[in-house]
Amino acid sequence: MSAIEVSHLTKTFGKGNKQVVALDELDLQVPEGTVLGLLGPNGAGKTTAVRVLTTLLPADGGVARVLGRDVAAEPAAVRRVIGLSGQYSAVDENLTGRENL
Repeated sequence: MSAIEVSHLTKTFGKGNKQVVALDELDLQVPEGTVLGLLGPNGAGKTTAVRVLTTLLPADGGVARVLGRDVAAEPAAVRRVIGLSGQYSAVDENLTGRENL
């Protein structure tokens, strides 16, 4: 089983002429037991991809699974099997105190 499976993942921000494509049909497969680092320039979509995979942001298209659980259809199941720690902040303002622990 793959730890992460992503197929044609798409996310855009804005509307009309001001639309920015953050994820343009991203495909990714990460086997269990793998350590993955996301590298790229600012604006490459790294943070957006992590936010979609951790159910903090909905994708506009494509499919993403974490340990076999669909991030869009089963967000609670995904959250039960992952952990996320931000680079700068020790506390996520979107989570309760208990969820941050």
